[in-house]
Amino acid sequence: MHQLLRLSDEVEQALREGRPVVALETTAINHGPPYPGNLEWALAIGQAVREGGATPALLGIADGHFVVGMSESDLERFAATERIPKASTRDLGLVLASGGLGATTVASALLIAGLAGIPVLSAGGIGGVHRNASVTFDISADLLELTRHQVAVVCAGAKSILDVGLTLEYLETLGVPVIGYRCADFPAYHCTSSGFPNPQRADELTALASAIDLHWQAGATGSVVVTSPIGAEHALDGDRIERAVHGAVRQAERDGVHGAAITPYLLTAVSAATGGRSAAASRAVLISTAKLAGQVAGAFTDRQAAERGAGRAPGPGRPTGQADDAWKRVR
Repeated sequence: MHQLLRLSDEVEQALREGRPVVALETTAINHGPPYPGNLEWALAIGQAVREGGATPALLGIADGHFVVGMSESDLERFAATERIPKASTRDLGLVLASGGLGATTVASALLIAGLAGIPVLSAGGIGGVHRNASVTFDISADLLELTRHQVAVVCAGAKSILDVGLTLEYLETLGVPVIGYRCADFPAYHCTSSGFPNPQRADELTALASAIDLHWQAGATGSVVVTSPIGAEHALDGDRIERAVHGAVRQAERDGVHGAAITPYLLTAVSAATGGRSAAASRAVLISTAKLAGQVAGAFTDRQAAERGAGRAPGPGRPTGQADDAWKRVR
């Protein structure tokens, strides 16, 4: 096992036995509702993965290690501790060296899931190209990490505070497939549609698992993004959010807000514009993507089992159920 990994007994056993596991980033929990609401979110998201048929593996940083699968005491500690730093890939060395806690973003979760050999990650929404990026060059590290790890990311598209059109263009440039599961439109986190179509679509889990598998068998080293929208009953009004974000972007320019501070600034504007409904929408979308991620992980694991039964070795970066599995290899 990689020296920085600390796997829970449940996750380690599931990987050893070749059973489906879903990795979960933790920024949405540690920067979501205050304790104990965030603990309830974490438990509900984990339960959703189980309902989808997989083992949840919440990813965090603690005591100089990457935590892969949180125990009850881990969850309590993460939920109750205030101001845990959000650790993207550039922050990992310092957070690990500090010996303290760190919440994982999509970017850092991709790295950790890759080290652990977990082929499916659930996230509410990926980061992307920010508005006015032609001036600010503000582009999420999520996009670069999507080119580096063979991990399928199940999400509700990209956050509506981003320039969704440029995000999709950049993903195309990077060679990252974007596949809508039973949806034609690329979702925008709290909204069922961003106004842009998904580049590709799959309506069956078996077809989706095959597409992911064959993408990697063909030699691609990066991720596959799988999108599924928030349920209509929980969705927010896209036009209202767009007006709020547009106004907040202009105000941020006047206030000199930029860099890492821009995302919470814009999210606060969205929350105000929706009367606080964005928090409930975030919970709903995190749960729905987690359940689908469990189903995707199960379909992918079934395909692996079928390959082994046919005498074909699973491709790189995927658990095989043997002692020298991918999850134990250093990448």
